[in-house]
Amino acid sequence: MRYALVAALAAAVAAGAGCASRPVNERIAKVDLASGYRADLRVANRPNNDPRTLIILAFSGGGTRAAALSFGVLEELRRTEITVGGERRRLLDEVDLVSGVSGGSFTALAYALHGEQLFDEYETRFLKRDVQGALVARAFNPLYWPKLVGGTYGRSELAADYYDEILFGGATFASLLDRPTPMALVTGTDLSTGARLVFTQSDFDVLCSDVHKVSLARAAAASSAVPIVLSPVTFNNYGGTCGHRYPDLVADLLRPEHRSRPAGRALMRLRELRDFERSGERPFIHVVDGGISDNLGLRGVLEGLEVLEASPEFRASAGLDRLDRVAVIVANARSAPRTDWDRHETPPGIVAQLLQSSSVPIDRNSYELIQLMKDTAERWESQRQLVVARQRLAGATEGEARARVRRIAAFAIDVSFDAIADPDERGYFMNLPTTLALPSETIDRVREIAGRLLRESPEYQKLLEDIRRP
Repeated sequence: MRYALVAALAAAVAAGAGCASRPVNERIAKVDLASGYRADLRVANRPNNDPRTLIILAFSGGGTRAAALSFGVLEELRRTEITVGGERRRLLDEVDLVSGVSGGSFTALAYALHGEQLFDEYETRFLKRDVQGALVARAFNPLYWPKLVGGTYGRSELAADYYDEILFGGATFASLLDRPTPMALVTGTDLSTGARLVFTQSDFDVLCSDVHKVSLARAAAASSAVPIVLSPVTFNNYGGTCGHRYPDLVADLLRPEHRSRPAGRALMRLRELRDFERSGERPFIHVVDGGISDNLGLRGVLEGLEVLEASPEFRASAGLDRLDRVAVIVANARSAPRTDWDRHETPPGIVAQLLQSSSVPIDRNSYELIQLMKDTAERWESQRQLVVARQRLAGATEGEARARVRRIAAFAIDVSFDAIADPDERGYFMNLPTTLALPSETIDRVREIAGRLLRESPEYQKLLEDIRRP
């Protein structure tokens, strides 16, 4: 999808004429922190969910390859049985949050909407459909040309209409409020500043807008709006007009004396959000592919874990003060197609250089985020061991010391093609293109390898051990 559409869409736009308008997100007069599609409310009120376990899934970008890999992770979690309170359950039932960007946003939103039904329909409705071919066909269809030129209805709006037809059926974020499924955190990137915009009411509070009227298809289109190939998705910004204020626990993060450790990432995110409040200077926010700011859908997760660690008030307000364990499972669909550039004296062309210069920083940034996630897990365990050691020095026995220390185990699980042992098999997956059309047998192989990599992950096995321990 990322690159093959450029010429086709440009030709269609040049041929068209018209004045179609985009959907306009609605304004809110006053913020209501006690209701809406918010992570703290959804996690605290999940039905039939073990409050001792917090499981977060992060689905990366990467077109259909990413959608298939993330779906394979869901399928493996669905196959995995555990016992909670004497009751046999699936590990999938314990998932609380699903973060998704770009290609991964389709799986995240579709699972939040369809739940169990998705396992029967996702193949035919999306994964094994030639989405890219359909978008190109619409771009060349004269019936759609009047919409594409002269108004605010862009190429991504055309894509959103198609996603709505095949996958979302007119659903909005209001449609997710009564679903028992995990919360979907789908992210786009503010084209002007590079800041993340997450499709939750908490972020839309800053815009003084109602996320519940936003269609899921439009959120997926924004999160996967690759610059140049697809147009930005534009939202009206009413920030600063609805009495929005940050919760007291956020203000606490600003006061060093109230923090157990610095929460630098969370504070940087707060500064980003405050920039959205300047609606007088920024009445419109143009949103593009979420992978530009966070190709793993992991930044918000890391910020949340940082606040969780720094603020007991946050843990209590979100119903997380009884936590025994936190697990983050990343479906990382990064690929690295081989090139022969280094065999020739002449460097690659301008387009190839442009694509490579944008993808390399994204991949490097993704690697850093994975390491930060693993570092967080190791730090939590080190801190616990340190407190236990201090209790021992004070005269407690080993058993007494461990009993006195609040234990929150952290598990960082990375499902990526890099972990494939066989070099030929790894090469096959690492050379898969970023597109919204892959052969059926490729989709099946990606789903199968996702389950296998998750099962073989030592950290995943530790998580299962921890959950199954009396």
